[in-house]
Amino acid sequence: MNKITAQEVIDKLGLIPHIEGGFYKETYRSEETILHNALPARYNGDRRFGTAIYFLLRSGEQHKVHRLKSDEIWHYYLGSPLAIKFFENEAVASEFTLGSDIAAGQVPQLLIPKHSWMVASVIDADSYTLVGCTTAPGFEFDDFEIAGE
Repeated sequence: MNKITAQEVIDKLGLIPHIEGGFYKETYRSEETILHNALPARYNGDRRFGTAIYFLLRSGEQHKVHRLKSDEIWHYYLGSPLAIKFFENEAVASEFTLGSDIAAGQVPQLLIPKHSWMVASVIDADSYTLVGCTTAPGFEFDDFEIAGE
């Protein structure tokens, strides 16, 4: 059981609602920039070398199926294990559990490859999960797509 509530984590870390569901706060944005002409054509402008956020999802909270134009690495920090599903042609292609119980097959870090449709859900009832997400090139909302929108 978590010793700190989801609301306490939200308040202490200054998290705000995310459009995909859950709460987040950007914690790092590289000072250096990759110029647009040096990036693949899928990007519409310059991008920072990298970005990082905290992301908190509560059990029962909707997390929207989405994808990014960049690779993203999720890092487990606190709370319930998190189920992550990847989709291909609207079917679940693979599933992983982000968490600290390595002996049970959980992984503390997971690569979300660019262009991968994915969704996450908190496994334990009445709980939450706090993760970190690191993106390179850096995240911009222009690089984010929610399924069906």
